[in-house]
Amino acid sequence: METRKSLIKIKPKKYTTGDVVQVSFMVMHPMDTGMRKDKKTGKLIPAHYINEVNFTFNDTSFTTMKTWESLSTNPVFTINFKVPGPGELKVVYKDNQGEVNEKSKKIKPKG
Repeated sequence: METRKSLIKIKPKKYTTGDVVQVSFMVMHPMDTGMRKDKKTGKLIPAHYINEVNFTFNDTSFTTMKTWESLSTNPVFTINFKVPGPGELKVVYKDNQGEVNEKSKKIKPKG
């Protein structure tokens, strides 16, 4: 299994408990549809795409996205999140080839 680069961004950068923030999860992933041909061999590249993204806060799931192969390469998933207090935000994604990766970020409200 390959560990892919990913990133969690929160906007605005400064927030307090109770604020609604925008959380963006970006991941480097080919998102192959199974319809594209390899330029050298002419054979179809097998489908390889993210099919589930799960957002958790302090190990409690609060949003799950079911996705499919028509998303762009290196997709960005964005949600709105009401900050309940300090803790850990984690995003886990799975793809159709069994790859599972995760990224987490500490949530530190000011005030």
